[in-house]
Amino acid sequence: MDPNIRKNIFVGQSVQVVKKQDQRTGKLTAGIVSKILTNSPNHPHGIKVMLEDGQVGRVKVI
Repeated sequence: MDPNIRKNIFVGQSVQVVKKQDQRTGKLTAGIVSKILTNSPNHPHGIKVMLEDGQVGRVKVI
C-alpha cells in the first residue's frame, strides 16, 4: 500500500514512520497509529501521524 495516500492509513494500524529529527538519516520508528494529522487526501512525503506513545512522524512503511 502507498503510505502517501491518507485512505490507506487508519487508527490502530501498525506502521513505521520517520520523525522530524531523523529525516536526514532516514531512521524509521515503529508504532501504532493513534491519530492522523494530515488533512489532505495525499502528501508527497508521507502522511503525518501521531503514534500511541505520542511520537509524531510521516508514514514510510505500512
